[in-house]
Amino acid sequence: MDWIFRTAEELRIALRAGDVSSVELTDEAIARIERHDAAINAICEPDFDRARAAARDADRARARGEDRPLLGIPVTVKESYDIAGLPTTWGMPQHRDHLPAEDAVQVSRLRAAGAVILGKTNVPLGLQDVQSFNEIHGTTNNPWDHGRTSGGSSGGSAAALASGFGALSIGSDLAGSLRTPAHFCGVYAHKPTLALAPIRGMVPPLTPALPTDHDLAVVGPMARSARDLALLLDVMAGPDPLTFGVAHALTLPPARHERLGDFRVLVLDEHPFIPTGSAVRAGVNRVVDALVDGGARVERHSPLLPDLAEAALLYTQLLFSGAVARFPVEADEQLRSQAAALSADDRSLNAARLRGMVLSHRDWIEANNRRELHRHGWRRLFTEFDAVLCPITPTPAFPHDHHPDPRQRRLDIDGVAYPYFDQLVWAGVATMPGLPATAIPAGRSPEGLPVGVQLIGPAFEDRTPLRLAELLEERIGGFQPPR
Repeated sequence: MDWIFRTAEELRIALRAGDVSSVELTDEAIARIERHDAAINAICEPDFDRARAAARDADRARARGEDRPLLGIPVTVKESYDIAGLPTTWGMPQHRDHLPAEDAVQVSRLRAAGAVILGKTNVPLGLQDVQSFNEIHGTTNNPWDHGRTSGGSSGGSAAALASGFGALSIGSDLAGSLRTPAHFCGVYAHKPTLALAPIRGMVPPLTPALPTDHDLAVVGPMARSARDLALLLDVMAGPDPLTFGVAHALTLPPARHERLGDFRVLVLDEHPFIPTGSAVRAGVNRVVDALVDGGARVERHSPLLPDLAEAALLYTQLLFSGAVARFPVEADEQLRSQAAALSADDRSLNAARLRGMVLSHRDWIEANNRRELHRHGWRRLFTEFDAVLCPITPTPAFPHDHHPDPRQRRLDIDGVAYPYFDQLVWAGVATMPGLPATAIPAGRSPEGLPVGVQLIGPAFEDRTPLRLAELLEERIGGFQPPR
């Protein structure tokens, strides 16, 4: 039997019933990678010998009566996570030989849950792009169209899942890095509530793997079904044992509703800074039709919605203030000169990026205070709604564009060119206030490319958008293998 595109939940059932062994699943996954990954380039650091050993251990453990959440299931891991014995480079050529001594906390959790790690998946340089390419490992192609990007920065993981290279993967998200690749490749991803899952050990090379807090950034699950997202999130979530885990245990509240007809959903398909392309708008409307047909209450406007323009500017400043932390002094001085030349009434995204790059600590605190006001606004909105449905980016996957200066790249939206980085504003809707967001497939574009949308939920109520994703998967269908 071909197990390649089965969900992790289906594989769990089959493993428990003795219908298949972990060794068989692992060998099948490895064989598929060896046959097909030359064209996709998703797996940048294979770890097949240890994977086969782990699969044998999993089968022996099951024979002894053990049953862990992911026991014997083949998975992949984003390159940016430390795995002892494999390079962690973040795509940086100067670190191509960096070998961490310890596993990241999330890798340790995968192993403890019984997962079989096949290897690492490709990323962009420094994780700072909407595409996945670097000098060390080359370009990851979209499984649906090799001339297009798989997304970034978890693009290797999304491409691996869509190609049948393992049942699950773990990635990270700062500017849509889980959600955008899922949208581009037709799979599922979940950006957890900020700080829900510890990030220790997913750090740039030579950076100590400490249990520090990260502004905006999260780690999270990727899968080929909504139920699998929930399964993997349960493995990943919970405080770091070196800090809050000393005293705290995590208990996520259940989903607000179990029936589609009980959900209250606010729909957004227009953003003040960038238009929504026709293919993505059609995907949003396809999900809206399913919600309405299922009896959900759907609204397209609410006075409780925090201002999207102000939110986008705030998100952009916070995002780029962190992106330049290691810039050389001379570059910082040049940026400060450019920012000083901006008009005081320039409220463009480009100005926000530049101001963010030179943000003082005092200004950052003020920006953070404004963020708290937005967070409170979202709390109020979620007293009236259970989820917000909106795009992830304005377009399906776009053609590879490796211009060395991303500021010179342009995104084509229905024949009109827009600045490349402007597409990040939809990701920021959930990221800036730290809300959970689940990316789900929502059909195909006229060219046959996957289109996804995101379901944003209340903070620390991750099970609510995940449950809504499950119910929608039943109505509109989910992952389909590339043709």
